[in-house]
Amino acid sequence: MATEIERKFLVLNDKWKSGVNTELRIVQGYLATNEYSSTRIRIQDDQANINIKSATLGVSRTEFEYAIPVDDAQLMIDDLCIKPVIEKTRYIVKHMQHTWEIDVFSGDNEGLIVAEIELLSPDEAFEKPSWLGEEVSHDKRYYNVCLIENPYKTWN
Repeated sequence: MATEIERKFLVLNDKWKSGVNTELRIVQGYLATNEYSSTRIRIQDDQANINIKSATLGVSRTEFEYAIPVDDAQLMIDDLCIKPVIEKTRYIVKHMQHTWEIDVFSGDNEGLIVAEIELLSPDEAFEKPSWLGEEVSHDKRYYNVCLIENPYKTWN
C-alpha cells in the first residue's frame, strides 16, 4: 500500500517562475468518484497512468498508481471520463531541500494556481518560499476530483 503525504497552498505571486526547472503538460479525467475513492486517468507529456486515491480529506491519503499506454489513456479520457477534464501545466521548482509542484490550471479552472509539496511524514518541517500563500490542504474545493464537479470558473 502506498501513502501520499501532500500539502497544498495557494500562490501569492509569480516569483516561483525564476526557479522552474521542468514544465509538464497534464490532462486528466476521472473514471469514477465516490465517498471512498477516485479513479483517475492522467496523461503527462508522453506518459500515462491510472491512479486510485482514497477520498480522505487532509494531507495523508492512500494512493495507487500504474503506468498504462498513452493511446489507451487518451481513449479513456475521451470516451469514459466525467467531463470536464482537468487541464493544467505543472512546473517543478526546487526550494531548499524540497521539490514543489506548481499547477497552473486552464480550461474550466483557468486562473487557479496551486503549489503542492510531497512530504515523508505529515509533520515534516519545510521552509516556505516567499511566494507561498494560504494552505488549502483541508479545503476539498481544491482537490482535482472536486474541480470537475465545481470548476474554479464557477466560484464567486
